[in-house]
Amino acid sequence: MTIRRGALLVTAAMLALAGCGQSSGSASCAGLVTYDGRGYLPTEKSAFTVGERLGTATVEACDDTGDGVDNGSPERRTGAYAIEGLDPAEGVAVGDTPGEVAPMAAR
Repeated sequence: MTIRRGALLVTAAMLALAGCGQSSGSASCAGLVTYDGRGYLPTEKSAFTVGERLGTATVEACDDTGDGVDNGSPERRTGAYAIEGLDPAEGVAVGDTPGEVAPMAAR
């Protein structure tokens, strides 16, 4: 399945997935997702083909105020999918279903 989305839409979707918004610069939210021991961040890739489900990714907890108090979004689990033609060590797609995924690049 080929997914085409604008770069801003993908980035906004991943930030919403992580539950993070704009703040005063000291925030710890960046849309960080971990899978298979690696960290991934939203990418601007707008066209990609979703491959097989690889497993479960973790959307890291978000302290969107930067004060160290757990008042942001909690950690949660979601699906990790291959991106055809890309080594999962370089990038994966994450989301609850193949139709709702967003691409992420290894950091």
